[in-house]
Amino acid sequence: MGHFAGFVLDRAFGHPRGLLGAAGGALMARGNAAAERQVVRLAKLTGAEDVLVIGPGPGVGLRAAGERAARVVAVEPSAPMRQASCRRCAELPNVAVGDGTAEATGQPDAAFDVVLSVNNVQLWPDRAAALAELHRVLRPGGVLLLSTHERWLPGGRAGLHTDVQAAGFADVQTWAWQPDHGTTQAQTRAIRPE
Repeated sequence: MGHFAGFVLDRAFGHPRGLLGAAGGALMARGNAAAERQVVRLAKLTGAEDVLVIGPGPGVGLRAAGERAARVVAVEPSAPMRQASCRRCAELPNVAVGDGTAEATGQPDAAFDVVLSVNNVQLWPDRAAALAELHRVLRPGGVLLLSTHERWLPGGRAGLHTDVQAAGFADVQTWAWQPDHGTTQAQTRAIRPE
């Protein structure tokens, strides 16, 4: 990928800001909605869980989780996307949005029952460090659910599966899921061992 294309993609999707970030956020809200809802469904939230959402972008999945969980915390590196998430979830008192990344959530050890991430694994600069951080913040028995554009996933599903196992997760399952509209998603479910 050329320098200019990388710049545009980063400004629109990786670290959204400015006009490109606004356009990217609108595209994410629409284009990622099915995957966001699917991951929340897969989490089987009962209303008692503490959930961490990594990189919620404009907050579509964050809102879906907030409507079903006891407490939801989101970490997002982009100020415009944090603002969009806050607007989308303004009437949900159980949702909090803060600055952070998958590699540095700023959250305490073993604080969450579920960690969700949609369409940002491919943007993590250090996947091993991110997975170690997510393992750290999950409670024993907690569930990790990842979904990302399969065609842009470095190492593919097999590589992600291997990396999740190497981070200490158990019962790792990885599969392809095709939404009605959009690209095939590589999805992963794993458990932090007791």
